[in-house]
Amino acid sequence: MNRVLSSSFYKHCNRAIHQTIPKHRNETQLQTAGPVASLIKSRSVIRFRGPDTVKFLQGLLTNDIRKFGEPIGDKTANFPTPNVPTTSVTPIYAALLTPQGRFLYDLFLYKPPNSDTKLDTTGTGPASDPNQPFELFADVDASVLDELLATFTKYRLRSKVEIDNVASEFSCWQRYGSGPSDNSSDVEEPEAASVGWGAGEDGAAMSSSSEGNLGWQWFKDPRLACLGFRGIFPSNIIPPLIEADKETDEQNYLMWRIEKGVAEGSIEIPKGEAMPLEYNLVGLNAISFDKGCYVGQELIARTHHRGVIRKRLVPLRFQDNDGKEVIDKVIPGSEVVNRESGKKAGLVTTALGCRGLGLLRLEEALKGSTALSIQGQEDVKVVASKPDWWPSDWLQDLQQHTAFA
Repeated sequence: MNRVLSSSFYKHCNRAIHQTIPKHRNETQLQTAGPVASLIKSRSVIRFRGPDTVKFLQGLLTNDIRKFGEPIGDKTANFPTPNVPTTSVTPIYAALLTPQGRFLYDLFLYKPPNSDTKLDTTGTGPASDPNQPFELFADVDASVLDELLATFTKYRLRSKVEIDNVASEFSCWQRYGSGPSDNSSDVEEPEAASVGWGAGEDGAAMSSSSEGNLGWQWFKDPRLACLGFRGIFPSNIIPPLIEADKETDEQNYLMWRIEKGVAEGSIEIPKGEAMPLEYNLVGLNAISFDKGCYVGQELIARTHHRGVIRKRLVPLRFQDNDGKEVIDKVIPGSEVVNRESGKKAGLVTTALGCRGLGLLRLEEALKGSTALSIQGQEDVKVVASKPDWWPSDWLQDLQQHTAFA
């Protein structure tokens, strides 16, 4: 396939995301290319199978996954098309924590359609498979795959659930970029929760499956609508709705996430160290405060109800003293300091070209200071910004607490 968004994309980095800096006259290739898609090679797929699957994961993960075990009903009903499910359950983003409440792994959980929610291959009646086992698929960080499988196996005990590595059979994809989804909503398009690009379920039967396959689908990213669509698909196919010249390198998806201030996986969200609330997992719909107990729940609940998060992950831009963006001068782990006060503001956690993510003290990061720089590289200025998707109360709580401190 032809690839778009060459390496020159990283050299331009001219999309201004800081609120006080106007947009560059020439937009980046990513903005003008329209919806593009990336095979996410940094992610793998595992499968949970068995009657205790929901109960098992409900006691471990940060999000409430009981909906996977409930009847679907008709809320996501679609016009019946051969081998495409008439109903579907939207995916869930969740995390597994240490008992001390530190981040370990993130997961995108998918429930494949039951056979009775699809028509048979002739399109004349419902399919039927009375022996179909209960299954959930999870899109996970490939760099920690073996360790993750061992961890879930350790927790399994006597639960009737099988945990399998199916990375050779399935691949993870993301569809993103400028497109109709930027201006659409589930209210305007109630079927837009899955399949297609901002248009809901695929009424034209543009399914990636054939004959008895499972009818894999695109779903709106369960974290944020602005991230686009996500899905897992059989590894021997190209997902539907990907134009021949619109498949692009995964690095471009990383840049897209960086601009939105979203980390993913156990490297960008440091395994065993990261506090989930500081990495904005509440705003990314990864944590339920109503589900009851799970591993690490006590610290998460206590921190949440205290109401003040002083450090958060924010998008960064790296510039020289003249305001021009600098390329490949910053590495993860670099300290961000305030040159005027000498105070440490935080750390760069991810860097790509002239952009990055950093875990910074909000008091320093978002007060409009132009004095942030990289420790030991005073000629590299750091500009932090507040993502548009952040809830307003995140900063209000901090301001109120600071006022009474």
